Amino acid sequence: MNGTNHPARLWLATLLFVVLAEPAFAHTGTGAAFGFLSGFLHPVTGPDHLVAMVAVGLWGAQLGAPAIWILPITFPLVMALGGVLGVSGFDLPFAEGVVGFSGVALGLVVALRARPPLWIAAVLVGIFAIFHGYAHGKELPDAADPIGYGVGFVTATGLLHLCGILIGTLIRWPSGDRLVRACGAAIGFVGAFFLLSTLGAIS
Repeated sequence: MNGTNHPARLWLATLLFVVLAEPAFAHTGTGAAFGFLSGFLHPVTGPDHLVAMVAVGLWGAQLGAPAIWILPITFPLVMALGGVLGVSGFDLPFAEGVVGFSGVALGLVVALRARPPLWIAAVLVGIFAIFHGYAHGKELPDAADPIGYGVGFVTATGLLHLCGILIGTLIRWPSGDRLVRACGAAIGFVGAFFLLSTLGAIS
């Protein structure tokens, strides 16, 4: 039970920090405030990003401790590195395709309730995180402050992971387990749609 509550407390503390720090962002100028808001909204309003991040929380809940907190912490940390690559102009090929594929893969492992060794799960999540972060960084608005934007999308990512974890706690009941696995299947379909769209198979 303590392992399950740990990530929730961590991300709630992060949210509290951001709320308290927001006036400081505002005092640094409109660029920082706009950057934070843009970064926060990007993963929330992008279905391809949203479903993958919720899936990380779902899968962590299925795997239990310590994965329930290692996976949701690994993703935003590695994603921040990917964001730096995007902002710096580094050319990372197949980024949009991998972002779409991440929804397929993460949805599938949740639907099948796959239980690989923790290091494999962390590596898989980390690889996808690089591409998601890169996509965020490449789409940084010209008027946005990069640091504010980064804080915004990392915070939103953590909250989406938390949503996945909270939904994932339903696995303690048979009907809840089926619901979580159905969510995984739905995430896989969404990911497949965006992957096919990226490949030009769907106009």
